[in-house]
This record gives sequence, structure tokens and C-alpha cells, in this order.
Amino acid sequence: MKIQKLFLAVLSSSVLCTSCMDNFLDTESPSIPSDENLFKSTALTEAALMGVYATMTDTYIYGQKLCVNWQGASDVEVGSGAFSTENYNSTLRDEGAGNFYDDNYNRNTRWDKLYYLAESATTIVDGIRRSPLMQSTSDKAVMRRYLGEALALKALGYFELIRYWGDVPYKEHASESGLGNVYIGKVDRDIVYNYIIEDLKEAIEYLPWMGEESYTVERMNKGFAKGLLAKVALFAGGWSVRDGNQFPDLDVEHHPTIPEMNGYFVGRPKNWKDYYELAAKQCAEILGATDNPHELDPSYENIWSTVNHLEYNKYNENLFEVAFGEGQNGDVGATMGYNLNRGVFNTTQGMGGAGYAATTAYYFYSFDPADTRRDVTCVFQEYINENGKNKEVIRCNPLGVACGKWRWYWMTDNYMKVRFPKANSRIATGINWILMRYSDIYLMFAEAQNVLTGPDAVSPTAGMSPRQALEKVRERAFGTGAPEITQYDADFFTAIVNERAWEFGCESIRRQDLTRWGLLAEKIEEMKIGLCMLYDYKPVTIFGKTYQVDEIPRKIYYKYEDSDNPEYIDMSSVNFNEDMGTGTASTSKGQYECNWISMQVTLNKDGDINATLNTNYVKTMARILVCGTGLNASYDYSNLFGRLNWGGEAEAEFRKYSVGNGVCNYRHVFAIYYEDVNKTQGYVSNSYGYK
Repeated sequence: MKIQKLFLAVLSSSVLCTSCMDNFLDTESPSIPSDENLFKSTALTEAALMGVYATMTDTYIYGQKLCVNWQGASDVEVGSGAFSTENYNSTLRDEGAGNFYDDNYNRNTRWDKLYYLAESATTIVDGIRRSPLMQSTSDKAVMRRYLGEALALKALGYFELIRYWGDVPYKEHASESGLGNVYIGKVDRDIVYNYIIEDLKEAIEYLPWMGEESYTVERMNKGFAKGLLAKVALFAGGWSVRDGNQFPDLDVEHHPTIPEMNGYFVGRPKNWKDYYELAAKQCAEILGATDNPHELDPSYENIWSTVNHLEYNKYNENLFEVAFGEGQNGDVGATMGYNLNRGVFNTTQGMGGAGYAATTAYYFYSFDPADTRRDVTCVFQEYINENGKNKEVIRCNPLGVACGKWRWYWMTDNYMKVRFPKANSRIATGINWILMRYSDIYLMFAEAQNVLTGPDAVSPTAGMSPRQALEKVRERAFGTGAPEITQYDADFFTAIVNERAWEFGCESIRRQDLTRWGLLAEKIEEMKIGLCMLYDYKPVTIFGKTYQVDEIPRKIYYKYEDSDNPEYIDMSSVNFNEDMGTGTASTSKGQYECNWISMQVTLNKDGDINATLNTNYVKTMARILVCGTGLNASYDYSNLFGRLNWGGEAEAEFRKYSVGNGVCNYRHVFAIYYEDVNKTQGYVSNSYGYK
């Protein structure tokens, strides 16, 4: 929102230049020069730093890919094409990559922009360290803050590279003019994680808290750096797929249940608890700090209505936001969110919807109905123009539920009244992307400290126990004093796994969380089985809770807030958790209806299954079961087919489609683009079955 104005006002052509080097770490070479005059000025140093922040808005970083397209398949989010029998295994688009199929020719999963971010930040780190201002009495404090920001930006860039590509080339220093450190191979991720951790530890020493020295949520600050360090530590100590062929001497713990194949296995460091200790320490220090400016926003909805309206959260719930500009950049809200159809507001352009990233009815029914996060995160309403009248309607596609945290009616008047009515193509929303919220600090603390001391030991530093931290987050969700605050899974780790699903839905967090826990494949399969049971009119278990067939409606009935002028739906009139039958709504009484979970079996008048196969049944089962199948080498659903009403017919349809990568299990990483491989002059090659 605001940070780019400073960048544009101060930056000149002398600050950023085009490098002559054509190498894989700096593909478009926008590197900051080593001009000694640049880092003799605090103003020019800050301008260069703002240039690094600006790179974060690129489409291949947080402008779209990392926040929307690359959420991928999990038990919470499903990307575009996740349930498509046509696009599920495409290796040239985001759809296939979201289902863990990829190819070294897929331009949609390139790393060059993230390396641009990491390299630019590294150049500033090196420049500031050499700067004479670091010895200046008057300028040293300012330059140290800038150094802290650059270190944190560098750490963030490499952190994302590891999470999406695994072992990657790492450069401690910026590219040298003699190319001595340009052509390098992959570095074991455990080593890179340790570099990142050391950079963040140093950054924390220099960075102010948000609100100090005019630092806003759009700049790296102490709270975010500590939170990022905690998150990096949890990933460094977590599970991930490993290449035992390129790194045969890895002294790591192998996953006990995920089978190894062709030299590829799932592993984690043997000293993984040391990383959890680091994560717990950082979170505890934030929670217990007297000068900590962050707190939970009492209203979960307010977090999203505020950021959609391009405003700062007054509670400082958000530790860092990637700054965008309305009409300039940012696809959040335009490519996922509450669905605004074409034809409204005199525009030919729609927005939001479930096209690029969505969730499912399975996730919706994982929530307790009293959880206020449910109806903020999952939205079935869409805004249409019907017979010249704008109005909400409710529709249900169980395989594509819109992410409700981004809604057109929360956006600025300027966007909706000035920019949007003239739109015949997508208009950048300018909505900031929230990289971390304060609730994440509570839940990371609860997770890490539980491993070390159990759920009920009070941390002297944090002033609370893991259980109290978990319940602090649940208190906001259910309201002070609500009995549901203490009603969660008896296994505390499972409670954490579930709580993070409910708290961070559609925020591009779940897939990565499940990966580090070693649960990604397991949870995707649980979701798919649950969706099959919904369509098959069977009891379904979701996040440990079993729904009977009469607890999930076949039709939904609703009323409008103003029956004489039906525009906005009164959501309190909707019963999502009881089958009210399949009668006809009485519009004369202001009642409307829509089909809900369309059980694709035929029932007789007694409610029993008829021996008639619905023509859509087998196709729907196949659409569900192909989802996410690039993750493992092969799949066997014979047990599931034996449980379905028409399992034989469903199996015959499913066998028409090729599933599994055939090479390794838990292949959660992307392929490296062939041009980036070629530019390494043989130092880098693909793994995990990619060319």
C-alpha cells in the first residue's frame, strides 16, 4: 500500500542497474551495483532496500504464485483443476503442479524471481557491511536497521526456495564480477537452513518493533523476524523429501512409514528437537515481551475486512504484509475470494470466485458450527445480476468452495465505484498479502513447547502453557467463556494440526504445514475419502468427527435480510447441519432454496438406495480420486471401491486415468525449469524423477 510510494520517490536509475552477468541466480540481472557511493548515503541505501521490497510484488512471488496459485492440494485448499480429469496431471500449468505433477518445461513454476529477491537482498547486505556509515556515530543505527531488513529479506527468499524446490544453490555473498561464486551446485537444505537461521538471529538484533522508528507492518520488524525464525526452525526440524543420490552421506532420521524409492526418501535432522527449542524460544520471547506491540484482533472477520479495505490492523495482528498498490499490482481478491459475477456494477469483468484457489465442503464441515472462522473462511454466496437486479444467491459446489477472506464489498469505494465499473479485464486490487499473523505465534509456541515439555507446563518466558496458548486462539473463535474453547482433540498434537487448519484456511500455509509434519499425503487421502462418502450418501468422518447422513442437508433453505428487496441473504436463516428434506421452498413466505451436497445416488420414498446408477456418479468419484496424485509413486483404492455403492463402476472409470509419479513418494517439490538448469553449466540437475 504505502511502501511503494517511498520506493518510487527516492529510487533513481543510479541505484539499480542491469548486470552483465547471465546466470541462473540472477536471470534478469537487476542486481544492485557495488558502487561505493551508494552505501555512503542512508537515503540511497534505503531506496535500494525499497527496490527489494518492490520485487516481492512480482507475479512469481507474492503477486500471485505464492499466495494463490501454489497453495496446492491439501485437506484445506485445492487449486484450480485439482478435481479435473482433464488437467489434474498437466505438466505445463499450475493445475498439475498443484496436484504435484510438474515438468522442467513448466514456465509456471520457475524460481528466477525468488532468486532475484534473494540476490538483491544479499547485495544490500554486502554493501551495508562495507559501508563507512557503519562506523559513523550518527548513521550507524540507521544502517544497522537497514542491514536487519536486508538480512530478513534474504532469509525469506531462501526459505521460500527451499520449501518449493528442496535443496537449492545458496550464495552467502552476492555475485562476484569474476563469476567465481556464480556457477555452483545445490547445497544440502540443512546447511542452507542454518545460514538462514544465523541471518535471522543477526537481523533480530538490529530491527525495531513495529511502530518504533516509523516502522509499519509493510517493513521487516523485530516481531516478524522472530516469528519467521521460529517458522524456519520448525521447517528445518521437520520432514521433507530428500535426494539420497546427490547427497548420499546425509546423517538424518528416515521417516518410519513413508516408503523410500530409487534413492529418494523422507527425512529430518536427528537433532530436530533443537530446532523446536529455537522455535519455542522465539515465540515465547514475543509473547512475554513487555514492549511487544502485537495482539489478537478480537474479531476474526475484522482482520480481513480491514486488509481488504487497504487499512492497517489497529491491533497489529499482522506481523508483516507484502505491500501492494490499488490498480497497480496484486491478484488477491481478484483471483480468489467471494464470487462477483460479470454483469454487476456495469462491468464485463468478474472477480474472486473459486477458480485459482478454493476449498471444499469437506473443510467447511470440519468446523464446529459455532466457530466464527467458518463463515469468514468459506463462502457459498455469490453476487449476480438476475433480470437486471443485483442480488446474492447460494450455490454449492462441494469441490470448489470460495475463500471468503477476500470480498468485494470490503474493498475501497475508489476500487468499486471508480476502477471496477470500467473494467473489461482484471484490475489489481492492491490488497496486501499477510505473511504472518499473531495467532501463528501462539500456535507455533504451543506446538514447539508441547514437544519439549508437554501441553501444561508453563513457560516462564511466555507466561503461559502450550494449552493456554492454543485456547487463547480458540477464545477469539468461539467467544469468551464459550465451552467450545476447551473442547478439542485429546491428543494435543492432533489438536494443533486441526487448529492451524481452522485458523489459516486459504492463507497458503496448510500444504507446507502438512509437509513438515509428514502428513501431507495422509491428509489429502482423508479428504478424498470423505468427499467420496458425501457423494455416496454414507456417514463421513471429517477431522475425527463422524457425520450421519441426516446431519448434512441435501437442500438448503434461506431468506433475505429484506424480503421486499431481496439483495443480501440473512445467513442466520440457513441450517447447514440438519437435513430439512427436499420439499419446495415457499417464495411467498420469503423462502428460497438451493441444492446442497448432491448425493449422487438415487433414494426411494423410504430413503433407501435405489439400484440405479446416477450417470454423474462414476465421473465424480474419478474427479475426486485423481486429486493430488502426483505426490506418491502409485495409488491403490481397492479398499475404498469396496465400500462404495457402485464401487466396481467407479473403479472402472478411475482406471482410465494415469495416477502416481512412478518414481518416489512424497514428491512435494517443483521441478527446476530447464533454462535455469542450462545456465548452471552442469552444476545443477533435477531430481525426484524430473528431467
